[in-house]
Amino acid sequence: MNIGLLAHNSKKKLMQNFCIAYRAILSKHSLYATGATGRLVEEVTNLNVHKFLAGNLGGAEQLAAQIEHNEIDMLIILRDPTAPATPESSFGDMITLCDLYNIPVATNLATAELLIKALERGDLEWREMYR
Repeated sequence: MNIGLLAHNSKKKLMQNFCIAYRAILSKHSLYATGATGRLVEEVTNLNVHKFLAGNLGGAEQLAAQIEHNEIDMLIILRDPTAPATPESSFGDMITLCDLYNIPVATNLATAELLIKALERGDLEWREMYR
């Protein structure tokens, strides 16, 4: 499966810790992230992450294009709901795309853990039909 990873700046350490905790599961899948998030995850996990541009340079749009082309099967966005909204840090459009294309998406740690456990059990294999 192709898994997208995004995190607001204040949640990047949390994303690193999440990926460390679930490294064994994530290592069986292809990971995609914006530049800084991908680099930080790679540094602490040794996982291979396909990195797009930095979020503020169009990386979020590149990931959104992958979603539109049905090339992402699951998206984990660790967002900070208290952060001031800026065009490059708003993930609303990406969440809308996930809804449109039936892509499971988590926007917080609790839901991300539920999705990763479902992935491990094989509960998301139905996504194979969409590709």
